[in-house]
Amino acid sequence: MLVVNSSLVLWPLAVTLVAPFLVLLAGQRINLRESISFVAGTVTFALVLTTAPTVLAGGIIRYELFRLIPGVSVTFALDGLGFIFAFIAPFLWVLATSYNIGYMRSLKEHAQTRYYFCFAVAIFGAIGVAMAGNVFTLYLFYEIISVFTYPLVAHHQDEEGFTGAKKYLVYLMGTSKLFLLPAMVLTYVLAGTLDFPLSGIRDGIFSKEVVAAHPDLVRLTYVLYIAGLAKAALMPFHNWLPSAMVAPTPVSALLHAVAVVKAGVFSVSRIILSGFGVETMSELGLSLPTAYVAAFTIVVASLIALTKDDIKARLAYSTVSQLSYVVLGVALVAPLAVQGGLLHIGHHAFSKITLFFGAGSIYVASHLKSIKKMNGLGRRMPFTFGAFGLASLSMIGVPPVCGFVSKWYLVNGALDQGQLILLIALLCSTILNAGYFVPIFYRAFFLAPDPSVKLEDYKEAPVSMVAPLVLTSIASVFLGLFPSVFQNFIRIFGGF
Repeated sequence: MLVVNSSLVLWPLAVTLVAPFLVLLAGQRINLRESISFVAGTVTFALVLTTAPTVLAGGIIRYELFRLIPGVSVTFALDGLGFIFAFIAPFLWVLATSYNIGYMRSLKEHAQTRYYFCFAVAIFGAIGVAMAGNVFTLYLFYEIISVFTYPLVAHHQDEEGFTGAKKYLVYLMGTSKLFLLPAMVLTYVLAGTLDFPLSGIRDGIFSKEVVAAHPDLVRLTYVLYIAGLAKAALMPFHNWLPSAMVAPTPVSALLHAVAVVKAGVFSVSRIILSGFGVETMSELGLSLPTAYVAAFTIVVASLIALTKDDIKARLAYSTVSQLSYVVLGVALVAPLAVQGGLLHIGHHAFSKITLFFGAGSIYVASHLKSIKKMNGLGRRMPFTFGAFGLASLSMIGVPPVCGFVSKWYLVNGALDQGQLILLIALLCSTILNAGYFVPIFYRAFFLAPDPSVKLEDYKEAPVSMVAPLVLTSIASVFLGLFPSVFQNFIRIFGGF
Protein backbone atom coordinates (compact mmCIF):
# COMPACT_ATOMS: atom_id res chain seq x y z
CA MET A 1 0.00 0.00 0.00
CA LEU A 2 1.23 3.48 -0.92
CA VAL A 3 0.93 5.84 2.08
CA VAL A 4 0.41 9.47 1.11
CA ASN A 5 1.06 11.97 3.91
CA SER A 6 -1.42 14.76 3.26
CA SER A 7 -3.68 17.13 5.19
CA LEU A 8 -6.41 16.34 2.65
CA VAL A 9 -8.08 14.07 5.22
CA LEU A 10 -8.46 16.99 7.63
CA TRP A 11 -10.73 19.07 5.41
CA PRO A 12 -13.93 16.98 5.79
CA LEU A 13 -13.29 16.95 9.55
CA ALA A 14 -12.75 20.71 9.60
CA VAL A 15 -16.06 21.40 7.83
CA THR A 16 -18.03 19.09 10.12
CA LEU A 17 -16.31 20.63 13.16
CA VAL A 18 -17.18 24.21 12.21
CA ALA A 19 -20.74 23.48 11.01
CA PRO A 20 -22.30 22.80 14.47
CA PHE A 21 -21.05 26.13 15.82
CA LEU A 22 -22.41 27.97 12.80
CA VAL A 23 -25.75 26.28 13.52
CA LEU A 24 -25.60 27.65 17.07
CA LEU A 25 -24.80 31.14 15.79
CA ALA A 26 -27.76 30.98 13.40
CA GLY A 27 -30.02 30.27 16.36
CA GLN A 28 -33.68 30.92 15.61
CA ARG A 29 -33.02 32.04 12.04
CA ILE A 30 -34.36 28.73 10.88
CA ASN A 31 -33.71 29.08 7.14
CA LEU A 32 -30.09 30.00 7.75
CA ARG A 33 -29.67 27.24 10.33
CA GLU A 34 -30.97 24.57 7.97
CA SER A 35 -29.04 25.99 5.02
CA ILE A 36 -25.81 25.61 7.00
CA SER A 37 -26.53 21.89 7.44
CA PHE A 38 -27.24 21.52 3.71
CA VAL A 39 -24.09 23.35 2.65
CA ALA A 40 -21.86 21.62 5.22
CA GLY A 41 -23.09 18.20 4.22
CA THR A 42 -22.63 18.91 0.52
CA VAL A 43 -19.14 20.39 0.95
CA THR A 44 -18.06 17.52 3.21
CA PHE A 45 -19.30 14.97 0.69
CA ALA A 46 -17.47 16.76 -2.14
CA LEU A 47 -14.25 16.84 -0.10
CA VAL A 48 -14.51 13.11 0.61
CA LEU A 49 -15.01 12.47 -3.10
CA THR A 50 -11.74 14.25 -3.89
CA THR A 51 -9.90 11.46 -2.07
CA ALA A 52 -11.48 8.69 -4.17
CA PRO A 53 -8.87 8.62 -7.00
CA THR A 54 -6.01 8.20 -4.53
CA VAL A 55 -7.79 5.48 -2.57
CA LEU A 56 -8.86 3.61 -5.71
CA ALA A 57 -5.26 3.71 -6.92
CA GLY A 58 -4.29 1.77 -3.79
CA GLY A 59 -3.14 4.76 -1.76
CA ILE A 60 -3.83 5.52 1.89
CA ILE A 61 -4.02 9.20 2.83
CA ARG A 62 -2.56 9.75 6.29
CA TYR A 63 -1.96 12.72 8.55
CA GLU A 64 -0.68 12.78 12.13
CA LEU A 65 -2.18 15.78 13.91
CA PHE A 66 -0.16 15.46 17.10
CA ARG A 67 1.59 12.81 19.19
CA LEU A 68 1.00 12.37 22.92
CA ILE A 69 3.61 9.71 23.63
CA PRO A 70 5.41 7.25 21.36
CA GLY A 71 2.78 4.98 19.80
CA VAL A 72 -0.18 7.14 20.88
CA SER A 73 -1.28 10.01 18.65
CA VAL A 74 -4.27 11.65 17.04
CA THR A 75 -3.81 10.35 13.53
CA PHE A 76 -6.15 10.18 10.57
CA ALA A 77 -5.87 7.72 7.71
CA LEU A 78 -8.27 7.08 4.87
CA ASP A 79 -8.29 3.74 3.05
CA GLY A 80 -10.95 1.79 1.17
CA LEU A 81 -12.86 0.78 4.30
CA GLY A 82 -12.79 4.25 5.78
CA PHE A 83 -13.87 5.81 2.49
CA ILE A 84 -17.16 3.88 2.49
CA PHE A 85 -18.21 5.21 5.89
CA ALA A 86 -16.88 8.70 5.13
CA PHE A 87 -18.88 8.65 1.88
CA ILE A 88 -22.14 7.54 3.51
CA ALA A 89 -22.26 9.94 6.47
CA PRO A 90 -22.27 13.35 4.71
CA PHE A 91 -24.35 12.12 1.76
CA LEU A 92 -27.14 10.92 4.04
CA TRP A 93 -26.70 14.02 6.22
CA VAL A 94 -27.83 16.17 3.29
CA LEU A 95 -30.96 14.04 2.75
CA ALA A 96 -31.62 13.83 6.49
CA THR A 97 -31.52 17.65 6.71
CA SER A 98 -34.28 17.92 4.12
CA TYR A 99 -36.26 15.31 6.04
CA ASN A 100 -35.62 17.10 9.34
CA ILE A 101 -37.11 20.32 7.97
CA GLY A 102 -40.41 18.65 7.14
CA TYR A 103 -40.52 16.59 10.33
CA MET A 104 -39.51 19.24 12.86
CA ARG A 105 -41.66 21.98 11.34
CA SER A 106 -44.73 19.79 10.82
CA LEU A 107 -44.70 18.63 14.45
CA LYS A 108 -43.57 22.05 15.75
CA GLU A 109 -40.81 20.41 17.77
CA HIS A 110 -39.05 22.43 20.47
CA ALA A 111 -35.29 23.05 20.91
CA GLN A 112 -34.59 22.79 17.18
CA THR A 113 -31.28 24.68 17.33
CA ARG A 114 -29.93 22.23 19.93
CA TYR A 115 -31.27 19.40 17.82
CA TYR A 116 -29.48 20.52 14.62
CA PHE A 117 -26.30 21.25 16.58
CA CYS A 118 -26.12 17.76 18.09
CA PHE A 119 -27.07 16.20 14.75
CA ALA A 120 -24.12 17.98 13.11
CA VAL A 121 -21.68 17.00 15.89
CA ALA A 122 -22.74 13.36 15.47
CA ILE A 123 -21.74 13.56 11.80
CA PHE A 124 -18.39 15.07 12.85
CA GLY A 125 -17.92 12.06 15.13
CA ALA A 126 -18.83 9.65 12.34
CA ILE A 127 -16.29 11.24 9.95
CA GLY A 128 -13.65 11.02 12.68
CA VAL A 129 -14.35 7.33 13.25
CA ALA A 130 -14.19 6.68 9.50
CA MET A 131 -10.79 8.34 9.22
CA ALA A 132 -9.25 7.13 12.49
CA GLY A 133 -5.69 5.98 11.90
CA ASN A 134 -5.31 4.29 15.26
CA VAL A 135 -7.29 2.93 18.22
CA PHE A 136 -6.85 6.12 20.27
CA THR A 137 -8.36 8.36 17.59
CA LEU A 138 -11.14 5.85 17.01
CA TYR A 139 -11.93 5.87 20.74
CA LEU A 140 -12.08 9.67 20.92
CA PHE A 141 -14.56 10.06 18.09
CA TYR A 142 -16.55 6.99 19.15
CA GLU A 143 -17.17 8.74 22.49
CA ILE A 144 -18.03 12.05 20.82
CA ILE A 145 -20.87 10.29 19.01
CA SER A 146 -22.16 8.79 22.28
CA VAL A 147 -22.13 12.08 24.19
CA PHE A 148 -23.74 14.26 21.55
CA THR A 149 -26.45 11.81 20.53
CA TYR A 150 -27.69 11.62 24.13
CA PRO A 151 -29.58 14.98 23.85
CA LEU A 152 -31.11 13.73 20.61
CA VAL A 153 -32.45 10.56 22.23
CA ALA A 154 -33.74 12.61 25.21
CA HIS A 155 -35.11 15.30 22.89
CA HIS A 156 -38.73 15.16 24.05
CA GLN A 157 -37.60 15.74 27.65
CA ASP A 158 -40.36 13.60 29.14
CA GLU A 159 -40.05 10.62 31.48
CA GLU A 160 -39.96 8.12 28.62
CA GLY A 161 -37.35 10.15 26.78
CA PHE A 162 -35.03 10.53 29.77
CA THR A 163 -35.39 6.84 30.69
CA GLY A 164 -34.53 5.70 27.16
CA ALA A 165 -31.65 8.18 26.90
CA LYS A 166 -30.26 7.12 30.28
CA LYS A 167 -30.20 3.47 29.21
CA TYR A 168 -28.64 4.54 25.91
CA LEU A 169 -25.81 6.40 27.63
CA VAL A 170 -25.24 3.80 30.36
CA TYR A 171 -24.89 1.01 27.78
CA LEU A 172 -22.64 2.90 25.39
CA MET A 173 -20.48 4.84 27.84
CA GLY A 174 -20.48 2.01 30.36
CA THR A 175 -19.22 -0.61 27.91
CA SER A 176 -16.64 1.75 26.44
CA LYS A 177 -15.20 2.56 29.89
CA LEU A 178 -15.38 -0.99 31.28
CA PHE A 179 -14.20 -2.83 28.18
CA LEU A 180 -13.00 -0.62 25.31
CA LEU A 181 -10.67 1.54 27.37
CA PRO A 182 -8.94 -1.46 29.05
CA ALA A 183 -8.65 -3.11 25.62
CA MET A 184 -6.84 -0.04 24.35
CA VAL A 185 -4.49 -0.05 27.36
CA LEU A 186 -3.74 -3.78 26.91
CA THR A 187 -3.04 -3.20 23.23
CA TYR A 188 -0.49 -0.53 24.04
CA VAL A 189 1.15 -2.63 26.75
CA LEU A 190 1.44 -5.68 24.47
CA ALA A 191 2.23 -4.00 21.16
CA GLY A 192 3.79 -0.68 22.17
CA THR A 193 1.59 1.18 19.69
CA LEU A 194 -2.06 1.86 18.89
CA ASP A 195 -1.50 2.58 15.18
CA PHE A 196 -3.35 0.42 12.67
CA PRO A 197 -0.95 -1.22 10.19
CA LEU A 198 -1.34 0.29 6.74
CA SER A 199 -0.14 -2.82 4.91
CA GLY A 200 -3.49 -4.61 4.49
CA ILE A 201 -5.61 -7.01 6.52
CA ARG A 202 -3.18 -9.92 6.87
CA ASP A 203 -1.18 -8.32 9.70
CA GLY A 204 -2.55 -6.59 12.76
CA ILE A 205 -1.17 -4.41 15.54
CA PHE A 206 0.18 -7.43 17.39
CA SER A 207 3.41 -8.96 16.07
CA LYS A 208 3.74 -12.72 15.63
CA GLU A 209 6.13 -12.77 18.58
CA VAL A 210 3.56 -11.10 20.87
CA VAL A 211 0.79 -13.45 19.73
CA ALA A 212 3.03 -16.48 20.33
CA ALA A 213 4.20 -15.25 23.74
CA HIS A 214 0.87 -13.97 25.10
CA PRO A 215 -1.98 -15.72 23.25
CA ASP A 216 -4.42 -15.58 26.17
CA LEU A 217 -3.82 -11.87 26.77
CA VAL A 218 -4.36 -11.14 23.08
CA ARG A 219 -7.61 -13.17 23.20
CA LEU A 220 -8.72 -11.23 26.28
CA THR A 221 -7.96 -7.96 24.50
CA TYR A 222 -10.11 -9.06 21.57
CA VAL A 223 -13.05 -10.00 23.81
CA LEU A 224 -12.81 -6.62 25.55
CA TYR A 225 -12.91 -4.83 22.18
CA ILE A 226 -16.01 -6.72 21.03
CA ALA A 227 -17.78 -6.13 24.35
CA GLY A 228 -16.71 -2.48 24.42
CA LEU A 229 -18.07 -1.68 20.97
CA ALA A 230 -21.71 -1.94 22.06
CA LYS A 231 -22.84 0.33 19.24
CA ALA A 232 -22.63 -2.80 17.05
CA ALA A 233 -25.58 -4.14 19.14
CA LEU A 234 -24.43 -7.73 19.40
CA MET A 235 -26.46 -9.59 21.99
CA PRO A 236 -26.42 -9.20 24.98
CA PHE A 237 -25.29 -5.56 24.46
CA HIS A 238 -28.23 -4.64 22.22
CA ASN A 239 -30.96 -3.41 24.53
CA TRP A 240 -29.97 0.25 24.30
CA LEU A 241 -31.03 0.32 20.67
CA PRO A 242 -34.78 -0.43 21.02
CA SER A 243 -34.87 1.83 24.09
CA ALA A 244 -33.49 4.72 22.01
CA MET A 245 -36.63 4.61 19.83
CA VAL A 246 -38.17 7.25 22.11
CA ALA A 247 -36.19 9.76 20.03
CA PRO A 248 -37.74 11.66 17.09
CA THR A 249 -37.81 9.52 13.97
CA PRO A 250 -35.05 11.45 12.14
CA VAL A 251 -32.82 10.71 15.14
CA SER A 252 -33.74 7.04 14.87
CA ALA A 253 -32.70 7.20 11.24
CA LEU A 254 -29.41 8.83 12.29
CA LEU A 255 -28.84 6.19 14.98
CA HIS A 256 -29.68 3.22 12.78
CA ALA A 257 -28.37 4.19 9.38
CA VAL A 258 -25.72 6.89 9.57
CA ALA A 259 -23.77 7.60 12.73
CA VAL A 260 -24.22 5.41 15.79
CA VAL A 261 -24.72 1.80 14.76
CA LYS A 262 -22.62 2.26 11.65
CA ALA A 263 -19.84 3.58 13.88
CA GLY A 264 -20.28 0.38 15.89
CA VAL A 265 -20.03 -2.14 13.07
CA PHE A 266 -17.40 -0.06 11.29
CA SER A 267 -15.28 -0.06 14.46
CA VAL A 268 -15.71 -3.81 14.91
CA SER A 269 -14.66 -4.29 11.28
CA ARG A 270 -11.66 -2.01 11.74
CA ILE A 271 -10.56 -3.76 14.95
CA ILE A 272 -10.91 -7.24 13.43
CA LEU A 273 -9.33 -6.53 10.05
CA SER A 274 -6.83 -3.76 10.84
CA GLY A 275 -6.32 -4.28 14.56
CA PHE A 276 -5.96 -8.05 14.77
CA GLY A 277 -5.67 -9.06 11.13
CA VAL A 278 -6.58 -12.27 9.35
CA GLU A 279 -3.62 -14.29 10.61
CA THR A 280 -4.10 -13.50 14.32
CA MET A 281 -7.86 -14.07 14.10
CA SER A 282 -7.30 -17.49 12.56
CA GLU A 283 -4.33 -18.51 14.71
CA LEU A 284 -6.09 -17.71 18.01
CA GLY A 285 -9.44 -19.20 16.96
CA LEU A 286 -11.32 -15.92 17.32
CA SER A 287 -13.24 -16.02 14.04
CA LEU A 288 -15.89 -18.70 14.51
CA PRO A 289 -16.98 -17.81 18.07
CA THR A 290 -17.58 -14.21 16.94
CA ALA A 291 -19.47 -15.38 13.85
CA TYR A 292 -21.67 -17.68 15.96
CA VAL A 293 -22.56 -14.85 18.36
CA ALA A 294 -23.46 -12.74 15.33
CA ALA A 295 -25.58 -15.57 13.86
CA PHE A 296 -27.41 -15.97 17.17
CA THR A 297 -28.13 -12.22 17.23
CA ILE A 298 -29.36 -12.30 13.63
CA VAL A 299 -31.94 -15.01 14.28
CA VAL A 300 -33.12 -14.05 17.78
CA ALA A 301 -33.52 -10.34 16.95
CA SER A 302 -35.54 -11.29 13.86
CA LEU A 303 -37.82 -13.47 15.99
CA ILE A 304 -38.37 -10.60 18.41
CA ALA A 305 -39.10 -8.22 15.52
CA LEU A 306 -41.95 -10.51 14.46
CA THR A 307 -43.69 -9.83 17.79
CA LYS A 308 -43.61 -6.01 17.58
CA ASP A 309 -46.65 -4.06 16.39
CA ASP A 310 -45.05 -0.63 16.84
CA ILE A 311 -43.35 0.09 13.51
CA LYS A 312 -40.26 1.74 15.05
CA ALA A 313 -39.81 -1.12 17.52
CA ARG A 314 -39.98 -3.62 14.66
CA LEU A 315 -37.41 -1.62 12.71
CA ALA A 316 -35.20 -1.38 15.80
CA TYR A 317 -34.95 -5.16 16.22
CA SER A 318 -34.49 -5.47 12.47
CA THR A 319 -31.44 -3.23 12.86
CA VAL A 320 -30.06 -5.39 15.69
CA SER A 321 -30.34 -8.35 13.34
CA GLN A 322 -29.00 -6.66 10.21
CA LEU A 323 -25.94 -5.20 11.92
CA SER A 324 -24.80 -8.70 12.79
CA TYR A 325 -24.60 -9.55 9.09
CA VAL A 326 -21.62 -7.18 8.98
CA VAL A 327 -19.99 -8.71 12.06
CA LEU A 328 -20.57 -12.27 10.81
CA GLY A 329 -19.02 -11.58 7.43
CA VAL A 330 -15.99 -9.75 8.79
CA ALA A 331 -15.43 -12.29 11.59
CA LEU A 332 -15.15 -15.13 9.09
CA VAL A 333 -12.07 -13.34 7.62
CA ALA A 334 -12.64 -15.10 4.27
CA PRO A 335 -12.63 -12.96 1.08
CA LEU A 336 -16.25 -13.52 0.04
CA ALA A 337 -17.64 -13.19 3.55
CA VAL A 338 -15.62 -10.04 4.31
CA GLN A 339 -16.82 -8.43 1.08
CA GLY A 340 -20.42 -9.28 1.95
CA GLY A 341 -20.10 -7.90 5.46
CA LEU A 342 -18.45 -4.65 4.40
CA LEU A 343 -20.87 -4.16 1.51
CA HIS A 344 -23.70 -4.44 4.02
CA ILE A 345 -22.39 -1.38 5.88
CA GLY A 346 -23.30 0.77 2.88
CA HIS A 347 -26.26 -1.20 1.61
CA HIS A 348 -27.97 -1.37 4.99
CA ALA A 349 -27.43 2.37 5.51
CA PHE A 350 -29.45 3.41 2.44
CA SER A 351 -32.19 0.83 2.97
CA LYS A 352 -32.62 1.35 6.71
CA ILE A 353 -32.71 5.12 6.52
CA THR A 354 -35.49 4.74 3.94
CA LEU A 355 -37.47 2.57 6.36
CA PHE A 356 -37.13 5.04 9.23
CA PHE A 357 -37.88 7.98 6.96
CA GLY A 358 -41.00 6.05 5.94
CA ALA A 359 -42.02 5.43 9.54
CA GLY A 360 -41.59 9.13 10.32
CA SER A 361 -43.61 10.19 7.28
CA ILE A 362 -46.41 7.84 8.30
CA TYR A 363 -46.40 9.37 11.79
CA VAL A 364 -46.40 12.97 10.56
CA ALA A 365 -49.22 12.25 8.10
CA SER A 366 -51.41 10.06 10.32
CA HIS A 367 -49.92 9.87 13.84
CA LEU A 368 -50.07 6.10 13.51
CA LYS A 369 -47.43 3.82 15.03
CA SER A 370 -49.37 0.56 15.17
CA ILE A 371 -48.85 -1.62 12.11
CA LYS A 372 -52.30 -3.17 12.61
CA LYS A 373 -53.89 0.23 12.02
CA MET A 374 -52.09 0.89 8.74
CA ASN A 375 -54.49 -1.17 6.60
CA GLY A 376 -55.11 0.63 3.30
CA LEU A 377 -52.83 3.53 4.20
CA GLY A 378 -50.59 2.79 1.22
CA ARG A 379 -53.41 3.85 -1.09
CA ARG A 380 -53.27 7.31 0.49
CA MET A 381 -49.45 7.43 0.75
CA PRO A 382 -48.23 5.50 -2.32
CA PHE A 383 -44.78 7.15 -2.52
CA THR A 384 -44.00 6.54 1.13
CA PHE A 385 -45.14 2.94 1.13
CA GLY A 386 -43.67 2.26 -2.30
CA ALA A 387 -40.25 3.40 -1.07
CA PHE A 388 -40.78 1.47 2.16
CA GLY A 389 -41.53 -1.64 0.10
CA LEU A 390 -38.33 -1.30 -1.95
CA ALA A 391 -36.23 -0.88 1.19
CA SER A 392 -37.98 -3.90 2.73
CA LEU A 393 -36.98 -6.01 -0.29
CA SER A 394 -33.38 -4.96 0.37
CA MET A 395 -33.61 -6.08 3.99
CA ILE A 396 -35.09 -9.40 2.89
CA GLY A 397 -32.45 -9.83 0.20
CA VAL A 398 -34.52 -9.78 -2.98
CA PRO A 399 -32.81 -8.78 -6.26
CA PRO A 400 -32.19 -6.29 -7.73
CA VAL A 401 -32.15 -4.28 -4.48
CA CYS A 402 -28.73 -3.91 -2.81
CA GLY A 403 -29.38 -6.14 0.22
CA PHE A 404 -29.39 -9.11 -2.14
CA VAL A 405 -25.79 -8.47 -3.18
CA SER A 406 -24.34 -8.37 0.33
CA LYS A 407 -26.38 -11.42 1.41
CA TRP A 408 -25.25 -13.29 -1.71
CA TYR A 409 -21.62 -12.76 -0.76
CA LEU A 410 -22.30 -13.72 2.86
CA VAL A 411 -24.05 -16.96 1.87
CA ASN A 412 -21.27 -17.87 -0.53
CA GLY A 413 -18.68 -16.97 2.09
CA ALA A 414 -20.34 -19.32 4.60
CA LEU A 415 -20.47 -22.06 1.95
CA ASP A 416 -16.85 -21.45 1.03
CA GLN A 417 -15.86 -21.96 4.68
CA GLY A 418 -18.08 -25.04 5.04
CA GLN A 419 -20.09 -23.37 7.82
CA LEU A 420 -23.49 -25.06 7.60
CA ILE A 421 -24.75 -23.53 10.87
CA LEU A 422 -24.01 -20.01 9.65
CA LEU A 423 -25.59 -20.76 6.28
CA ILE A 424 -28.78 -21.98 8.00
CA ALA A 425 -28.85 -18.86 10.18
CA LEU A 426 -28.55 -16.61 7.12
CA LEU A 427 -31.32 -18.45 5.26
CA CYS A 428 -33.61 -18.51 8.31
CA SER A 429 -33.10 -14.81 8.84
CA THR A 430 -34.16 -14.11 5.26
CA ILE A 431 -37.43 -15.96 5.86
CA LEU A 432 -37.93 -14.09 9.13
CA ASN A 433 -37.16 -10.76 7.42
CA ALA A 434 -39.95 -11.48 4.96
CA GLY A 435 -42.17 -12.46 7.88
CA TYR A 436 -41.99 -9.05 9.53
CA PHE A 437 -41.70 -6.78 6.48
CA VAL A 438 -44.14 -8.24 3.94
CA PRO A 439 -47.21 -7.88 6.24
CA ILE A 440 -46.61 -4.12 6.51
CA PHE A 441 -46.68 -3.66 2.74
CA TYR A 442 -49.56 -6.11 2.32
CA ARG A 443 -51.70 -4.34 4.91
CA ALA A 444 -50.96 -0.93 3.41
CA PHE A 445 -52.18 -1.81 -0.09
CA PHE A 446 -54.43 -4.85 0.07
CA LEU A 447 -56.42 -4.90 3.32
CA ALA A 448 -59.56 -2.96 4.17
CA PRO A 449 -59.02 0.01 6.49
CA ASP A 450 -59.30 -0.36 10.24
CA PRO A 451 -62.76 0.93 11.30
CA SER A 452 -61.15 3.36 13.75
CA VAL A 453 -59.00 4.94 11.03
CA LYS A 454 -60.43 7.49 8.59
CA LEU A 455 -58.19 7.14 5.55
CA GLU A 456 -59.72 10.13 3.80
CA ASP A 457 -58.13 12.36 6.45
CA TYR A 458 -54.61 11.35 5.44
CA LYS A 459 -52.25 12.16 2.60
CA GLU A 460 -48.52 12.10 1.90
CA ALA A 461 -46.20 13.91 4.33
CA PRO A 462 -44.52 17.15 3.13
CA VAL A 463 -42.39 16.87 -0.02
CA SER A 464 -39.25 17.70 1.98
CA MET A 465 -39.81 14.40 3.81
CA VAL A 466 -41.07 12.22 0.96
CA ALA A 467 -38.40 13.23 -1.57
CA PRO A 468 -35.43 12.01 0.55
CA LEU A 469 -37.00 8.63 1.25
CA VAL A 470 -37.82 8.12 -2.42
CA LEU A 471 -34.24 9.04 -3.34
CA THR A 472 -32.71 6.67 -0.78
CA SER A 473 -34.97 3.83 -1.96
CA ILE A 474 -33.87 4.48 -5.57
CA ALA A 475 -30.27 4.51 -4.35
CA SER A 476 -30.86 1.06 -2.83
CA VAL A 477 -31.85 -0.25 -6.25
CA PHE A 478 -28.94 1.55 -7.93
CA LEU A 479 -26.45 -0.03 -5.50
CA GLY A 480 -28.00 -3.41 -6.19
CA LEU A 481 -27.50 -2.98 -9.92
CA PHE A 482 -24.04 -1.41 -9.55
CA PRO A 483 -22.46 -2.89 -6.41
CA SER A 484 -19.02 -1.87 -7.64
CA VAL A 485 -19.69 1.60 -6.17
CA PHE A 486 -18.56 0.23 -2.80
CA GLN A 487 -17.04 -3.05 -3.91
CA ASN A 488 -14.06 -1.46 -5.64
CA PHE A 489 -13.04 0.24 -2.40
CA ILE A 490 -13.47 -2.99 -0.43
CA ARG A 491 -11.32 -4.96 -2.84
CA ILE A 492 -8.60 -2.33 -2.69
CA PHE A 493 -8.71 -2.38 1.11
CA GLY A 494 -8.67 -6.16 1.42
CA GLY A 495 -6.38 -6.91 -1.49
CA PHE A 496 -9.02 -9.22 -2.97
